[in-house]
Amino acid sequence: MDKLYFDLLINGNDITLDNVNEPVITCDFISIGQDIKHAIIESGLAIKLIGERSPLIRTDIINQIELLAEQDRRIIPGTVNIAEETTERYLLTAKAYNYDELIAIGVTTA
Repeated sequence: MDKLYFDLLINGNDITLDNVNEPVITCDFISIGQDIKHAIIESGLAIKLIGERSPLIRTDIINQIELLAEQDRRIIPGTVNIAEETTERYLLTAKAYNYDELIAIGVTTA
């Protein structure tokens, strides 16, 4: 299968460099996952979960994050799922068109 999507690989908040200090290029479902993670961070929704104790409000924010992820045209609607791993870390999974692998994105609120 031909590669469809390309991006610079980001680790933390930095571009990942190879052994000759050139940016590492990532592609396809890894690139999609990275784009979704950045959209969540830029939306400010993950920050709203910090210290939120109300289960109703937390559920609402999580639903907003799921809807945001489903807005990506590469994601199959209805496949986004968010599981709370800890009070500070969530795991978002989704299926993308043209890929068999499940996209898994760790989102940290701390």
